Amino acid sequence: MTYAIEVQGLTKTFHAGAKALDGVDLQVADGEMVALLGASGSGKSTLLRHLAGFVAGDSGAGSVTVNGHLIQRNGRLSRNVRGARAGIGFVFQQFNLVGRLPVITNVLTGMLPRVPLWRSLTRWFLRDEVRQGLDALAQVGIDDYAFQRASTLSGGQQQRAAIARTLVQNARVILADEPIASLDPESSRRVMDTLAQINRTRKVAVVVSLHQVDVALRYCPRVVALRHGKVVYDGPSAALTPAMLRDLYGSELSELLPEYAPQTPAMPGMAPLSRLAQAA
Repeated sequence: MTYAIEVQGLTKTFHAGAKALDGVDLQVADGEMVALLGASGSGKSTLLRHLAGFVAGDSGAGSVTVNGHLIQRNGRLSRNVRGARAGIGFVFQQFNLVGRLPVITNVLTGMLPRVPLWRSLTRWFLRDEVRQGLDALAQVGIDDYAFQRASTLSGGQQQRAAIARTLVQNARVILADEPIASLDPESSRRVMDTLAQINRTRKVAVVVSLHQVDVALRYCPRVVALRHGKVVYDGPSAALTPAMLRDLYGSELSELLPEYAPQTPAMPGMAPLSRLAQAA
């Protein structure tokens, strides 16, 4: 079986010998939607950055392959990593848009890997390319804002513009790093709905890192839980019970299931998981 993402024995050590990733193995099939779950410092963002080829792991161990292209092996990025990134869409927590530029221009930067260098430097796009950008914005529900400066959009709208950028990129894998961490509940719902719709309609593999357990359970059939850089659970989200979360995270569980969750549910219309824990 071929995978959209395949990771073998990936390890990353930072200063003082602290392991951000510790022998991570992971396979994600085409069309899967997977949540990376864990508290701060668990290794979620670090793993996504390695999948995208932004950084390399420890020398002498580990490999990452995405869309059939080698991203890195034994601590060295592939010579062709830039070409491989063309098929990987990355959605950043802080949107990574240029606020002074129109939304449509930000979206069309997703085409830069496949347009001539001179056009990418001048940001000159053809009429058909602009049409593709407008179609992508329509798919995420913000085409009315196409010619506004990106800085005038709300946080949720900016994040959906960032997702539209991955659509014009024709990404076969989308990596989303805490895409709803700084958003209000309604904006969070819209962003997650957008990612789920793209996953369903385009059969794109989506890996999204989250703090919010209830969001992971609602949107992702599969959860990969990380703790101290190790995969401590990889399986159906439906099987991830509150008791199991307590075993996996111990004292860190309060970050994932804060005591005030019953008063401020993470998403509209969803029962906080802490209520489930009380009922268990």
